[in-house]
Amino acid sequence: MGLSLKITKKQFLNCIIAGFLFLVYGNGVFIWALRYVDSGFAALEASTQPLFVLLLMRLVDGKKMQKKSLIGVALGIFGMYLLVSQKTLTTSNETLLGMFMILTCVLAWSYGSVFVAKADLPKNFFVSTAYQMISAGVLLAIFSATCNETWVIPTQWSVKVKWAVTLLIVFGGVVAFTAFNYLLKEVSTEKVSTSAYVNPIIAIILGWFILDEEVTLQTGIAALVLLTGVYFITTRKKIKTRVIGN
Repeated sequence: MGLSLKITKKQFLNCIIAGFLFLVYGNGVFIWALRYVDSGFAALEASTQPLFVLLLMRLVDGKKMQKKSLIGVALGIFGMYLLVSQKTLTTSNETLLGMFMILTCVLAWSYGSVFVAKADLPKNFFVSTAYQMISAGVLLAIFSATCNETWVIPTQWSVKVKWAVTLLIVFGGVVAFTAFNYLLKEVSTEKVSTSAYVNPIIAIILGWFILDEEVTLQTGIAALVLLTGVYFITTRKKIKTRVIGN
């Protein structure tokens, strides 16, 4: 595309910070936690991102919370209680650890959203995303080697794995993550977090359909309460203005 890859030291540092919050911790640890938690449940936890974004904007920027937002936070907390209080989900310490780590990942992603919205980053969003992903890739490789994880070259991957990785790279990385970086600079942070609406529903359906994961009535109720809370947070009452003529 002929774009300039020039970047200042401050911009490069900010890209590393954003890459760590989004991809190293937010995604890397999240994927690790999926060994202990169902994908549908994990996505429901991730749907609390707008709650964290709202609270962080209050703490970091001093932004006042509207009444509808407070209702949303209350519903979100109640929804999380319904979600984590299920006996079938708390049968082992590993499950509890996975649930906790996913919440920390959501917090990291939420803070990253607030950070990127105001950080000095390359103006072009392809360049900004590229530096974030490259720095995150290097950090993930270092952490993986430190943890003595087994590496398998792509030629030895199964067909399903190759398709999955290709789809993640194209749609999850190039398309979605670039669009996400763009929107954080063009739209309010809490509005960008509305992507959390769709993820839990799709994950629950696919987890049930493909992975035979159980969907309980309490999970369904918790999902409804959570998403209702998120809806209250991200919808604002329109203020009608009247122009008075001379």
